[in-house]
This record gives sequence, structure tokens and C-alpha cells, in this order.
Amino acid sequence: MKNKPIFDRKNILITGGAGFVGSHLCDELIKHHKVICIDNFITGSEENINHLLKHPDFEFIKHDMSEPLDLEMLPELRPFKVAFQGIQEVYNLACPTSPKDYNASPIETLNANGFGTRYALDIAVKYGAKFLHVSTSAIYGEPLEATPFPENYWGYVDPVGPRSAYNEGKRFAESLVTHYRAKHHIDAKIIRMFNTFGPRMRLTDGRMIPDFVKNALSSQTLTIYGAAEDRSTYCYITDMIEGMIRMMNSSETGPMNLGNPETHKINEVAEYIIKLTNSRSVISYKPHLPYTAKQGIPNIRLAREKLGWFPVVPLEDGIQKTVEYMRGSRAITLDSYPH
Repeated sequence: MKNKPIFDRKNILITGGAGFVGSHLCDELIKHHKVICIDNFITGSEENINHLLKHPDFEFIKHDMSEPLDLEMLPELRPFKVAFQGIQEVYNLACPTSPKDYNASPIETLNANGFGTRYALDIAVKYGAKFLHVSTSAIYGEPLEATPFPENYWGYVDPVGPRSAYNEGKRFAESLVTHYRAKHHIDAKIIRMFNTFGPRMRLTDGRMIPDFVKNALSSQTLTIYGAAEDRSTYCYITDMIEGMIRMMNSSETGPMNLGNPETHKINEVAEYIIKLTNSRSVISYKPHLPYTAKQGIPNIRLAREKLGWFPVVPLEDGIQKTVEYMRGSRAITLDSYPH
């Protein structure tokens, strides 16, 4: 069992590392550590990590985490000397995360949360590694009132509804992490990520901000599935990554909410994107889609007190950076993914 690095840099494993959040985490951790990125590209993209592929301390492994993974048998990981140095940290992010994805791939979503989390935990147990499971605000289900969710709220979730593969999958994964920690005495942690946005979100993944940007760039209608007065929260990706790393480096186990507690009207976000893109788009309203849900508000008191963390990037700045990225990658992204 190797829980301390033999060499100067830790070996860190990131499952789902080619996805939106995972690739930003790779970018930050590679500055000081060796990073092993695992992804099967069901929703991730090589574009997200292409700039890292020639980095001497980065290695990508294409693998489906619903199958076991023996790191010591992979020849491409010989420079990481896993058999001698082990793995010091595991970040578990492997799971489809947009409603469009888990609605189209419910079995894959359940497998990622169940088998994928189990096999990632097995790696942590084998090497005595610290483990961070990235859960979601979706475990709380639909908000019954407009008050922030504390971590001790049990949730209001339909176990067989259109979102159940994701919501119940994430709930099961949290239980798995909790009981692995108790049985195997590993340092396993849980964060619950609320609505997060930024560069590398797929323009075609069905989430609100990418949909708004894609349609605004084409001067098409921006559709809000809800009412004009609906509000949501928005955490920029760099703030989220900082919170995740602080949690890994802390003595906390969680679950702990990470998100931006400030709410903004959805139609104001749409109007700002139209303005930034000089678009001729108009805004329309339709009923909620069956696989979407009203966004809850995070109570981040624990993160403030225990991690000294709170989001600092203003919504307008984050949207500007996101629109700039999506404008530049629009043609590639639309050609790379099915509509």
C-alpha cells in the first residue's frame, strides 16, 4: 500500500478526466503532480485534453470504468511507476452529467455511478489513496421551497422517474463511498456540485447556457423551459475546481455542497448572452421538459467554514469567457457531436 509518493510529484487518477469538469481539473493538477486521465469518451472529448497529451507527467487511458482497471498492467503507465509509487489521490467524475446524456444513456449512467464508483474505490483501497467523489445537487431532487439546500436535507426524489438513472445513481454512489470508507478505513470524501458552467461545455449537450450560446450565435430563438420569473444559480468552473482541490486537501469527508448561492433570473442570462453575441435572437417560453428539474440553491456554510471556500468569479465575467470560447469552437463542436 503506497499512500505517500516516493518521488516529488503525486500520482493522481482522474476518472471522467476528458469531460468538461474533469479536463479543467487535469489542467490544474498537472501543474504540480502526475495525472492519469481515464475516460471512455461517451460524453468527454479528446479536444478537452489534446493540449496535455504530450506533457511528460500526463497520460490518457481510454477505458470504461464500469469494467475493472489494473493500472500496473498498462505499459503506457510505466513512467509513473505505479507498482512502486502507487496512487496518492483519486478524483471520481466518470458519469454522463447533462440531462440529454443520461436521458439517452440511462444504463450507462447507472453503470458509471455503480460499477464505475466501485472500481475507482477499489483502486483507492489498493493504494491507500485519498478519494474524492464528485456527486451532485440532483440528489436533493426538486426544491419544495425557495430556500438553500443544507447537506443534511434528505431530498425529494422520484426513484423511477425520467431523471432517476442519474439522481438515484448518484445517491447509490454516495452510499457506496460512505460504506467503503467505514469498512476499508480510507480517506474518502463527497462533494455535491451545483450548477457549474464555463469553457469546454459541449454546445450540443442540452444544458441551458450552451443551448443559449449556440442559438444566439445563429440568431435562433432562445427557449426557456419554464416561466419568466424562474431563477437559477451559476458557479464558474475555476471556482468549482478550487473547491474540489481544497476538499481533497482537507480533513473533511462531507458530503459538502459546492456551488454559487446567488440566484439570477434565467431570462436575464439569456438577454446578456444575446447582447454579448450581437444576436438577433428572441426569447420564448415553453413548459419544463420531463427530464429537467428546477435548480436548487446551495447552502455553502460548511464550505466557507471548513474549507475557506466561496465562489469569486462574477456571473458576467464567467459568461463572457464562456461565450468567447464557444464562439471560437462552434464549428468544431457542432461537427464533432450528434445533434
